[in-house]
Amino acid sequence: MSKKFFSRVYNLVSKIPPGKVATYGQIAAILGEPRNARIVGWAMKNAPNNLHLPCHRVVNRSGSLSPDYVFGSSDIQRYLLKSEGITFKSDGHIDMEKCLWDGKS
Repeated sequence: MSKKFFSRVYNLVSKIPPGKVATYGQIAAILGEPRNARIVGWAMKNAPNNLHLPCHRVVNRSGSLSPDYVFGSSDIQRYLLKSEGITFKSDGHIDMEKCLWDGKS
């Protein structure tokens, strides 16, 4: 994937509002690359710090947090999401019905 795709990912992720999350696959699909969810994950892992992206708002399709959260632990990601009003179900997954971003800014 090109740097241009990464730039498009970063631009879209920057639009995810507080209190909402998006999935890797959702981002890929919005960008017209529905088979590239893993590339979106790679882009997130390699996101330059100076972009100040809300990478913590990008999660997997089941609403579970990554144990390898790049910017710290999944505990940090959970803390950041909860501080923005993201709700979690009793199984520890994000309540995707309430919190999934609609893809519109």
